Amino acid sequence: MDKILNLPFVNAWLKMLANFSDFKGRASKADYWWAVLGNIIVSAVLGFICGLLGSFGSVLLTLISLVLAIPGLALTVRRLHDTGKSGWFVLISLVPLVGAILLIVWLVKDGDEDDNQYGSNPKYVG
Repeated sequence: MDKILNLPFVNAWLKMLANFSDFKGRASKADYWWAVLGNIIVSAVLGFICGLLGSFGSVLLTLISLVLAIPGLALTVRRLHDTGKSGWFVLISLVPLVGAILLIVWLVKDGDEDDNQYGSNPKYVG
């Protein structure tokens, strides 16, 4: 069990859940993308299991997706903070095509090396 908990995507995903309501501070690029991978894996496994349950599984999967949306949003806001952008820029994804592409570019970008208005560089903070 310790080997599973020490996997980078499991660690980042659990960290995302632990900070589910924290919209302040910064999140490193690695933490963000490992948590995204964790979300994809969890969603795929739960989707398979819920698919076996029929219509009840669809309702269950929808509820689980809604529960995971808040921690994911908080992590995305913290990731934008790491690049020096306001968390409100997440709303740019509502602009068709161009907004989503621009948001992905910002999420892939390296964070500010020094402290910024949102806190210390998460690479150097425990």
